Amino acid sequence: MLSDLLDNNRSWSERIEREQPGFFKQLAAQQNPEYLWIGCSDSRVPANQIVGMLPGELFVHRNIANLVLHTDLNCLSVIHFAVHVLGVKHIIVCGHYGCGGVRAALSNQDFGLIDNWLRHIKDIGYHYREDLLAETDEEGRVNRLCELNVRQQVKNICHSGIVQQAWKQGQSLSVHGWIYSIEDGLIKDLEVDIDSDGDMPGIYAMQK
Repeated sequence: MLSDLLDNNRSWSERIEREQPGFFKQLAAQQNPEYLWIGCSDSRVPANQIVGMLPGELFVHRNIANLVLHTDLNCLSVIHFAVHVLGVKHIIVCGHYGCGGVRAALSNQDFGLIDNWLRHIKDIGYHYREDLLAETDEEGRVNRLCELNVRQQVKNICHSGIVQQAWKQGQSLSVHGWIYSIEDGLIKDLEVDIDSDGDMPGIYAMQK
């Protein structure tokens, strides 16, 4: 029931205030997160909780399958605000194994409107089709594509004019790729860490 949510909120607020008196008053004055989290909308992957962060410590954007597209003004606006207004130092793309969006992209089913969104994952799957064929079962292919998808989204962020402009101006900014396992609650670092346009193909780098 909706009333349960309100009761839970009240209990949560009281607990936080009891543990950290004045927390909400201080939080209302400003937000100063060092991290932008781009993750999947899946209800089992709550960003703040899985990295143990309180409100105000993590700026979050979520969508189906944690995609970063140059046509998605919503996501790009979040990145711009995080980088150029909040001054975050790290952007983390965190996917998760068993992602329903990735699984759907690998199927040949018709899902309606969302097929336009999933096509971007299909493109990644086609590009890395040899990698996927090397997996022995469907679950392996899904999870491999989940990892490849994260890697591609990291590249997409770094290719954006927003991040290129930040690097051009000498701003300290790194982009990272992680993946979360719902089965054990642990995050795996995919060791995709980019902190300058020197790590990218020259065609994407702005002239300084």
